[in-house]
Amino acid sequence: MSLPAGIGVGGIGSQSLLPADIRTGTPARKDAYEAGLGFERLLVQQLSQSLTDSARDAMGGDSPYASLLPDALTDGIMGGGGLGLARQLADAMVTSPAGGSLATAGGRNPIPEPTP
Repeated sequence: MSLPAGIGVGGIGSQSLLPADIRTGTPARKDAYEAGLGFERLLVQQLSQSLTDSARDAMGGDSPYASLLPDALTDGIMGGGGLGLARQLADAMVTSPAGGSLATAGGRNPIPEPTP
C-alpha cells in the first residue's frame, strides 16, 4: 500500500501538502503522521469497499466499472484532505517532552468522560 502522490512524508510527493506543524516537526512526529495517514487510507478503503458491495447488491449485479469505485472513492477522499484521523492518531502516538501524550498535554482529555 502506498500513499497517493502529494500526501506522503518520506520523500513521496509534495511536502507542502502536509500540515505546517508536521512539515516542521520532529522525525517522530512525521513518522507518526505518515502511519496515521496509512491507517486512515486503509480504513477509507475498507469503508469504500463495503459501500460498493452494498450498492452492487442493491443494484442486482456487477458493472464493468464496479471494481474501480473503491479506489476512486478512497483517492478522492484522501486527496481532499482525508477524514482528519491522521492528525488525531499522530497526536496520540507522539509523546510530549513531559512524558505525556500530546493528545492529553495540558491536562485536557480529548475524549470527554461519560456523564452519569
